[in-house]
Amino acid sequence: MSFRRGVVRQSKFRHVFAQAWKAEHCLDDVRVSRVTWDGPLCAVNPKFIAVIIEAGGGGAFLVVPIGKSGRIDQSCPTVCGHAAPVLDIQWCPHDDNIIASASEDCTVKVWQIPDGGLTSPMTDPIVTLEGHSKRVGILAWHPCAFNILLTAGCDNVVFVWNVGTGELVYQLADAHPDLIYSVGWNKDGSAVCTVCKDKALRIIDPRRGAVLKVREKVHDGTRPMRAVFLADGKILTTGFSRMSERQLALWDTKDLSEPMAVQEMDTSNGVLLPFYDPDTNMVYLCGKGDCTIRYFEVTDESPYVHFLSLYSSKEPQRGAGFLCKRGVDVNKCEIARFYKLHERKVEPISMTVPRKSDLFQGDLYPDTAGLEPALLADEWIAGQDAAPLLVSLSGGYAAPPSKHRDTLRSKPKPSSQDSGAGGAATAATVAAAPTPMPTSAAKEMEEETPQPRVTARETDGNTERPRREDEMLSELLAEMKALRAVVLAQNQRIELLERQLARIEDGDV
Repeated sequence: MSFRRGVVRQSKFRHVFAQAWKAEHCLDDVRVSRVTWDGPLCAVNPKFIAVIIEAGGGGAFLVVPIGKSGRIDQSCPTVCGHAAPVLDIQWCPHDDNIIASASEDCTVKVWQIPDGGLTSPMTDPIVTLEGHSKRVGILAWHPCAFNILLTAGCDNVVFVWNVGTGELVYQLADAHPDLIYSVGWNKDGSAVCTVCKDKALRIIDPRRGAVLKVREKVHDGTRPMRAVFLADGKILTTGFSRMSERQLALWDTKDLSEPMAVQEMDTSNGVLLPFYDPDTNMVYLCGKGDCTIRYFEVTDESPYVHFLSLYSSKEPQRGAGFLCKRGVDVNKCEIARFYKLHERKVEPISMTVPRKSDLFQGDLYPDTAGLEPALLADEWIAGQDAAPLLVSLSGGYAAPPSKHRDTLRSKPKPSSQDSGAGGAATAATVAAAPTPMPTSAAKEMEEETPQPRVTARETDGNTERPRREDEMLSELLAEMKALRAVVLAQNQRIELLERQLARIEDGDV
């Protein structure tokens, strides 16, 4: 008699493992904020780490280059322009030097961090957004439109700002009857999902000010909830059951009557903060006060949300920062990186897929959202939508020279190439958005921009450009050939193993 083994779900992320970095690569003596707010308290991008810290007589956060490690001196300069504790910080997805901060002083401030980090305390923002009547605890940059920032406060109001002009462009004052727990944009920024203390999940069109759909009692518990849009338009929520068990639920926005999947985890009190990676469709859950990070893969196959594994350590986390895909180490098959906040330490944790090959693993790194915005603020306000502009991570991502460097403005005019200055913003004001560049001119500029790691010398005959393109084409063809050889060898190996398994199961061996 032979027993056929059950079918194992195939996934390239089944064996993802998490590993904390060595002590010498951590940041020590960081006085992480003790503020009673269920936020991540940390924001990371490929250039900087920002952490909300304890500060006497106001609110402050620390900003250091991402490569920095070791002890942070007490005299290290901070961003300290708020009059009350800072509750949330978020890096702009379209400029790695721009960060927004929300505070108990009812204001939102936007700061421009110089390359290399701070050399002196920063107290003057480039713009201050005032309008909330109570403390502001939620920030969310638009994923595709430049300079669009959403804020939500304890006044139960959601504001949408054009940061480039400092204008309030949309206000949602009547959509939420109670405290807003979280707000998240969908993939193209045409809608947001919110969860509120009334236990309801709402899908809202911020431009029309209309609540498109509502689902009452997403989770029965009274503790705070979170919600994030997934790349395919579904929504993932975290919350608590009536018995105070922590839950994860998946919702189809076409039919919110019942969840597609619900998973119950444990009875801890910590709020589960979801971090979503749209490239791998993986969700990482970090509970405040937990010693673990759980990670799941969301697929179209039942039960839709598949538990992969968990990272466990001895020290509880006060918060965590999630690095965007542009910053991970593709040479080590790192697909995600967290910066775990201890009481006085910041510890990087890498999520890695084990691979033996040294070649670029294209299946792990589909094209990801780059720095270039798909829309100007005015275009989005006028009703346009667009998916994020994607970049390849092959060979390690190198950011192009920023076209938005001088001000918190919209895309520059073609004439700004000649003038060089381009109308820089002062410390207190932000320049209004200039006329958008014609699409054809923008394409011509992008084609003339040299590729990373290629030296471009201008010659009258322009003979070097075809040679450069030929070299890049040869490299790409060589890499594709090597990848095909690896795939072919692996397929042959899989077929051999399957034949051996069939013989064992049939009793031939």
